[in-house]
Amino acid sequence: MTAHLTYEQPSTGDYSIQVTGSKSESNRLLILQALFPKLDIDNLSNSDDSKVLEKALHQGNGIIDIHHAGTAMRFLTAYFAVKPGAEVVLTGSERMQERPIGILVDALRSLGATIVYEKNEGFPPLRIVGQKISAKEVTIKANVSSQYISALMLIAGSLPNGLVIRLDGKVTSVPYINMTLSLLRQIRIKGEFKDNTIIVYHANELKQANVVVESDWSSASYFYSLVALSSGLSIKLQSYKKESLQGDSALVRIYESLGVETVFHDTEAAVTLTKNSQAIKHIVEFDLVNTPDIAQTIAVTCYGLGVGCRLTGLHTLKIKETDRLVALKNELEKLGTSVDITMDSLELSVTGSIRSNIAIETYNDHRMAMAFAPLALKVPIIIMDSGVVSKSFPTFWEDMEQLGMTVEVKN
Repeated sequence: MTAHLTYEQPSTGDYSIQVTGSKSESNRLLILQALFPKLDIDNLSNSDDSKVLEKALHQGNGIIDIHHAGTAMRFLTAYFAVKPGAEVVLTGSERMQERPIGILVDALRSLGATIVYEKNEGFPPLRIVGQKISAKEVTIKANVSSQYISALMLIAGSLPNGLVIRLDGKVTSVPYINMTLSLLRQIRIKGEFKDNTIIVYHANELKQANVVVESDWSSASYFYSLVALSSGLSIKLQSYKKESLQGDSALVRIYESLGVETVFHDTEAAVTLTKNSQAIKHIVEFDLVNTPDIAQTIAVTCYGLGVGCRLTGLHTLKIKETDRLVALKNELEKLGTSVDITMDSLELSVTGSIRSNIAIETYNDHRMAMAFAPLALKVPIIIMDSGVVSKSFPTFWEDMEQLGMTVEVKN
């Protein structure tokens, strides 16, 4: 499907949106629920990724295809490795089979796990035979993806001796590790994270526990972009809180410098986004090492505002659904700007007006589709393979229409 986007109405008005639960929180909690069945989860994400993960946990054995869901691949690799009696082949899309997983597999093997590569060394598909793991200490590289570390943390409480995880190198995306630790603590699994060592203690059978998933801050980024690019749009987002577990709540600080004010409503767990009167700099710079998932949105917002930007800390974007740095460069330059990228940074120069009716390729990447959509407030734009948004935000296009955007979908 191809979405043709326009925004012909004045970009003002007050709107209220309910965003689905955080995919990051939901996927962690689904693994914990499988290990500790007395856990109940409210406001679970309705994203494709969470549905795929939940289905895999219910299937239990045989060939399990998680399609494009990278988080599911990492978390399920650890989960099935420590599930006695499980025997699965964990596979995914063509792109998923190009995404490295050797660091996590090596760590699990060092604990005694039985995992075999079905095709290429270091990459899915994986044949996993689950068994009881009694080892209690592991070392893992810390500078590639925090999901490898979180995968180990999630299974640690179910191991008879708990787990000490020693991190080798500079830790990437610390907020995601802290999110995992906070969720463990919420269901009364003890853990600590100090310097480069994480300790998660063995948990006896848990008592009944209930966790309410906060709405997704990564998904909120697209509404921040809309408000920033508008002349006076005001949007209330439901089920958000000031003291968030999600690192992407850094949007509040980042978008303040891009013209958006955030007001928290503590009594109803909501935020309202409005334009602020702060002058925007001609060039901005952000270190996104802890928040790489919002890099695409920020880059597109800056371009729409006519603001140059330098974004750093982006090395993990090379191994996402696509090489997001290359994808951003390709599509932004179609629109009429110049983009320089390195292995971990992006620098955007704004040159002239935005070209209209440009077809944006999405590369099977949900964030490419959603990050570019707000540019419809500036010019008509076309989003290819628009259905890809279901990976994390199935109601995205309906919400855009509610906000006054015209979304014409063609096969």
